[in-house]
Amino acid sequence: MIWARCSRAGLSISTRLSGIGRRSTLPCVSVCSRDVSSKPPISEGVPYQTLQTPDTLTAPPRTLPTHADVVVIGGGSIGCSTLYHLAKSGVTNAVLLERDQLSSGTTWHTAGLVWNLRPNDTEVELLTYCRHLMSSVLEQETGLSTGWVNNGGIFIASTKERMEEYKRLMSLGKAYGVESYVLSPSETSKVYPLMNVDDMYASLYSPSDGTIDPAGWCTTLTRAAVGQGAKVIENCPVMSIDTYVDDFGVKRVRGVETSRGKIQTNCVVNCTGVWAPKVGAMAGVTTPLIAMKHAYVVTETIPGIQNMPNVRDHDASVYLKLQGDALCVGGYEPNPIFWEDVEDDFAFSLFELDWDVFSVHVEGAVNRVPKIANTGIKSTVCGPESFTADHKPLMGESVEVRGFYHGCGFNSAGMMLGGGCGRELAHWVIHGRPQLDMFGYDVRRFYEGLTSNHKWLKERSHESYAKNYSTVFVHDQPLACRNMRVDPLHQTMIDAGCVFQERQGWERPGWFTKDGPVKPLDYDYYGAYEDIAAHSENKYFETLKNDYTFDFPKIHSVIGDECLTCRNAVAVFNMSYFGKVYLTGPDSQAAADWIFSNRMDKPAGSTTYTCMLNSMGGVETDLTVSNVLSGDGSPIAPQFDGAGFYVAIGGGNSQHSLTHIKTVLQDKQFQCDIIDHSDDMGMLSVQGPHSRDLLQALTDTDLSNDSFPFSTNQLVSIAGHMVRALRLTFVGELGWELHIPRESCVAVYQAVMDEGRKYGVCNSGYRAIDSLSIEKGYRHWHADLRSNDTPLEAGMAFTCKLKTETPFLGRAALESQRSAGLKKKIACFTIDEKVPLLGLECIWRDGVAVGVLRRGEFAFALNKSIGYGYVTDPEGGVVNNAFLKEGRYEIERMGDLIPATLHTKSPFDPQNNRIKGIYN
Repeated sequence: MIWARCSRAGLSISTRLSGIGRRSTLPCVSVCSRDVSSKPPISEGVPYQTLQTPDTLTAPPRTLPTHADVVVIGGGSIGCSTLYHLAKSGVTNAVLLERDQLSSGTTWHTAGLVWNLRPNDTEVELLTYCRHLMSSVLEQETGLSTGWVNNGGIFIASTKERMEEYKRLMSLGKAYGVESYVLSPSETSKVYPLMNVDDMYASLYSPSDGTIDPAGWCTTLTRAAVGQGAKVIENCPVMSIDTYVDDFGVKRVRGVETSRGKIQTNCVVNCTGVWAPKVGAMAGVTTPLIAMKHAYVVTETIPGIQNMPNVRDHDASVYLKLQGDALCVGGYEPNPIFWEDVEDDFAFSLFELDWDVFSVHVEGAVNRVPKIANTGIKSTVCGPESFTADHKPLMGESVEVRGFYHGCGFNSAGMMLGGGCGRELAHWVIHGRPQLDMFGYDVRRFYEGLTSNHKWLKERSHESYAKNYSTVFVHDQPLACRNMRVDPLHQTMIDAGCVFQERQGWERPGWFTKDGPVKPLDYDYYGAYEDIAAHSENKYFETLKNDYTFDFPKIHSVIGDECLTCRNAVAVFNMSYFGKVYLTGPDSQAAADWIFSNRMDKPAGSTTYTCMLNSMGGVETDLTVSNVLSGDGSPIAPQFDGAGFYVAIGGGNSQHSLTHIKTVLQDKQFQCDIIDHSDDMGMLSVQGPHSRDLLQALTDTDLSNDSFPFSTNQLVSIAGHMVRALRLTFVGELGWELHIPRESCVAVYQAVMDEGRKYGVCNSGYRAIDSLSIEKGYRHWHADLRSNDTPLEAGMAFTCKLKTETPFLGRAALESQRSAGLKKKIACFTIDEKVPLLGLECIWRDGVAVGVLRRGEFAFALNKSIGYGYVTDPEGGVVNNAFLKEGRYEIERMGDLIPATLHTKSPFDPQNNRIKGIYN
C-alpha cells in the first residue's frame, strides 16, 4: 500500500518510494539540509503557529541581571517548565536564558502528543500532573490558552500479547485515576469510523489523552513564571560556565558568561536538548545523549477526521495524531539518521525528509486509516531530537560539578513529560532531591565510566530508539554494547551456561541453561544498515525470548530448580558486579554515623544491613556495612588509620549510591577517603541448608553459630585463598558472602563447586534471587523500596537507630512521620490462582483502588504468586496494620480481579529459623 499522492504539486509517493530499501550505510549527517536548491516540492514546516518572529519585531533586550539564584539555560518545554515551577516554589530570582527565541530548538517542531498511560508508575504520575497543568491550571493563572486539545487516544493491538501489555497499562492507570477501556474491533470502529479494524485484535481507548500546542505551552509557562518574578532573556547565547574548586576540593558552579555579560550564580540547569553536551562541556560535565533526525508528515485535509482520537499502532511502528482536519503521521524507524556534528545555529530549522528512512511508516498508516492513501502530503517535519541510552531523560545534579543540573535528553517526549519533570527538577534544585522516585531519569543511573564512551552511547541509543514501540517485557535485555564490564568469573560463567543480564555495563548472571554457552554478541543494529552485517544466528537473543511473555515463561521450571536447590540444598550466586568500597579517614566514624541509618558504633567484625536516607527520610539505597580493621593493603584488607567501613552496594545502583555518599561528605565537610575496589574483587554468595557443611570443608575457620554468628565478617582462608567472608543472606537461608581478590576468584569458585557436588550444588542467577528474596520479604531498591519510601513505610524501622540519641540524615523526617502516622504502608499479597504477578498490578481494597504492586514473582517454596505494594487510605487517613487487616483485597491483573491474601509479615519462615541454621 502506498499513498496515491504526496503533495499539492501532485508528485506520486510511489515515485518517491521507488527503489527504496535499507540504507547502504549507517547514516549520520554533519550538515543540515537547508539548501533551497534541494528543497522538495512538499513544503517543510509545522502545522501550527510558532513563536518565531522577524528580527524587526523582536522585543528590546531585557536587562541582564548580575546575580541569580538559578540560571536555566534553554527555552524549550523543559526549560520553561522548570522556570515556572521554580518561581511557583518561591525561587523568584531565577533567570531563563535562550540563545534565540523560546521553543526555537526542538520544542517548536514537536508533534505535541500527550498520552496518559505508560508501563511505569512514576511516569503515569508525571503525565497525570502534566495533563492537569496543561488543561486547567495554566489557563486559569494566565488567562491564555495552552493549546490543549482533549481528543482522546487509542492504542491498537494486533496480537493477544500486545493486548495483554495494554491491559497491564489499564490496570496500572486505575490506581492513579486514569480512565481507559478495552474495545473490540467493532467498538473501536464506532469511536474511529475511518479506521480499518479488520486485522485488529482489540484496542485500548484512553479518553483523557490529547495534544498540546508547543507555542501555547511555552508562552503560558513563561508568562506565569514572569508573573511570579522570574526573568526570561531571549537572544542571549551562553558563552561559558564559570566553575571553581572550593577549599574542600569540590568543583562548583560560580557563574554564567553570556553574549551580553555575566550572571553570578551557584546553580545552572541545562535544558538545551540536542545542544546539551556542548553546554555541559563548558563546565567539564559529560552529557550522555545523542542527536538523531526524527520526522513526521502532515496530510492534506481528510474529510471526517475531525475530532478523532490520536492513534498509536505499535505493531506497525506508527502514530496518527489529529491536526485539525488532517493527520500528522510519524513513528520510530529501525534505521534513524544520527546528527553527529550538531550545529549551533539551527533555530526554527528543519532537515529535508529522507524518504528512504521514513518510508517504513507509510504502509502501516495507510493500512490503519485507508483514506490516507488518497490524501496528499501538505508538509514534512524532520528535525533534531535528543536520545539517550535507555530512552529516558537525563535529570538531576551532575556527578562532576556541584550546582550543575541536567534537564535534557527527553527522547521526543519533552512535551508530555515536561510539566511533571519541570516540577521534579525544580524540587531537586531547591531541596536536593525530587518528590517522586526519579532514579530512572537520574543521570547517576549510568556508570560514570560509560557515559563518555561514544560506542556505548550510539549503540544503546539506537537500540532504544528502534525498540521504542516494541512490547515492554519485564525482563527485557539490551543487545547493544554488551560485555563492557566483566568480572573475573565471566568466562567460567559462560562455560557453565550462564544467560547474562546487563546492569551498569556489568554482565551478571540471569539464569543458567543446560544448552551450552550463551554469550551476548557484538551489536548488529538489528540488520538495519547494510554496511553492518546482521548476525546469521544469535543464540543469546533467541534464548532471551524464552523469558519474553506476560505468562509464566518457558524458563519457569529452570528458575524454579535454582530456587528450590537453594532452599533444599545449596546454591552459588556470582554477585561480583556489586560495588565494593571502603570508607576511611579521620572523620569516618562520624560520617558513617550520619550517612547510614543503622548503628555503626560497633566493634570490628560486625556487619550491618542499613539504609542511606535523604533529608525527607526516603531511602536512597539499602546496603551492608562491615566494620573492619586496617590490613595488609590488599583489596580485602586495605591499610588505613582510624575506623574503617567496608561498604557493599548493589551493582545496579552503585553509581547512584557512591555519588550520594560523596555528596553528603561534601555537604558536611567530613574528612574521609573512599577507596573503590569494585573492579579488584569478586563476590560469591553461598546459600542454603548445606552452605556451612560445604564451606567448612574448605576452611580451618570455625563457621559455627557461636564462632561466626549472623551479621559478622572475618578474613578466612578458603581453599588456600584469603577472602573476606560475611555471614549474610539475601535469600533467607543460612549462608555466607565471599569477597575475593580478583586473582583468586576462579580458584575459589572451582573449589566451592567441586566440594558442593556431594550436596547437589547448583549455579543460580538473579532471576532466582528475585524470587527467593521476595518470598522471604526482602526489599529490592528501586522496586519495593525507593527514594520516596521511608523505612517506616517499608517495614524497615529495624534499620534505623531511632532508639539511640545519635543523629543521622533523615532522622528528623522519620520522627515527624512516626508521630503523625503513616499515609502508606507496604504489604505482602499472595494469590492461589496459578497466574504470574509481574508488578504494576492494581491493589483493590473493599472495591477501591489503593495502590499498585511494586514487585511480583512466583514463590516456588510457597508454590504461589506473591507481590509487594504500598497501600494507602483513599480518604487520607493513617495506614497501620489494623487498617490493612480490616480490608478485603483483590489484585487486578490485566483487567481481571483475583482474590488475594494479605500478609503483614513474610509468609515464608517468619521466625527466621533458616537464617540461624535451624532446619526442621
